[in-house]
Order: sequence, then structure tokens, then C-alpha cells
Amino acid sequence: MSSQESDEAEELPKHGLKGPSPDERPHPEGRRNSQGIRIDPAAEAEPEQRRAVLSALVEDDPGVLSRIAGLFSRRQFNIESLTVGPTTVENHSRITMVIEESDPGIDQAEKQLAKLKPVIAVGELDDDAVRTELVLLKVEGDDPDKVHAVTEMYDGQTLDAGPKTITVQLTGDEQKIDDAIDAFRQFGIIEIARTGYTALARGDQATVPGEKPGTADEPTRPKNAQQ
Repeated sequence: MSSQESDEAEELPKHGLKGPSPDERPHPEGRRNSQGIRIDPAAEAEPEQRRAVLSALVEDDPGVLSRIAGLFSRRQFNIESLTVGPTTVENHSRITMVIEESDPGIDQAEKQLAKLKPVIAVGELDDDAVRTELVLLKVEGDDPDKVHAVTEMYDGQTLDAGPKTITVQLTGDEQKIDDAIDAFRQFGIIEIARTGYTALARGDQATVPGEKPGTADEPTRPKNAQQ
């Protein structure tokens, strides 16, 4: 055997053809699920989150808010704001909450809320719902005329004016409130209190499914009680 033939024989593997080295071989991406199936990372990506406004009619039972807060805490739903107030029916209240979740998360939040005993009905509001929030702003009172001008610009109201501070009230949608706060920053914002959204469905549409109008002289009853 010649020296060239000897070198070629040393490069060949004992079985089959020589393949790429381990570093050159393609490596699959993504982890395996519980069944051992490798999951495409793109398909496993988290669903996109969005903000949703939920409205719930509840009975005025003691501890209803703590039960709702406990439910959302256990399920790790993210509440941005929550408002509560009475309705036209005695011992009934309306809770309006803004949550930021994926579509499956929003669906789960509605279903879990509906299962709570003090909850009569719950639903997500459409994008065209009538929604507003209230904010109180306390700013430094060095330029009262300018503060008054900005307050009028945003249809606000001066609630308190002293030698050192001025407190104004503003209402409107989120964009208007954000713009107003930016405009008041020039005076020095000392304190702020913001309620978050309260909302009703537009027109004659019921705000929550099955909700009776306040003029019906008939309270909205839990879905199970209607069967």
C-alpha cells in the first residue's frame, strides 16, 4: 500500500461515510413538553395582551370586594383600576375594572367572576362604550392665573385655591386626562388622585348581559336564578 492510500484509509470511518462533526450538526430549538414533543418557540410565544373593561353587577354582601380581589390575586390577573358604586337597585352595586390580559385570560376572568356568589352578571364592554374617569390634581399656586387658564382649557373645575396650592378636578377619557396632567406639570404637581374608568354601554344596549333597565321595576337576577 502506498503512503497516499494509507492516509486516505485513516480518514475514512470504520462504518459508513464520514459525517459532519458534532459542532457542525444542526441542533433543534425549543423545549420538549410533558409528552416529550419538541415545541416550536414561535408557536409557544405568549399571546398578545390587551386592555379590557369589565363591568359586574354584584350584591352588596360584606366582603364582596375582598373575594373579587382574592380571586384575581390567586389567578394572577392584572387589575389596572377598579371602581365601585351603587346602581338603581337597592343593595346592588356596579364594579368597573380595567384588566390587561390575553384574550384567553380575559375570558377566564369573566368566567371566574361569574362563579362568585355575590356576582349577578358580568361582561366586557365594547370599545365604543361611554367611559370616563376623574382625577384630582394639587399643584403649586405660584401662577394662579395660568393654572386657571389650563383648567378651563380641559373643562376642569377649581375645588380649592390657597396661597400655596390649587386643587382642580378633571374628568374625561384616558387620553384627555393624560394630556391635562402633562399640561399641569409646568406648575409642579404636588399630589394626584386618579379613579380609573367607570363605564356604561352606549345607547340602549345593556352594560352587562341580562341587565334589566332601571325603569323596569324589576331587579336583575343572577343567571342561575332565572332558570
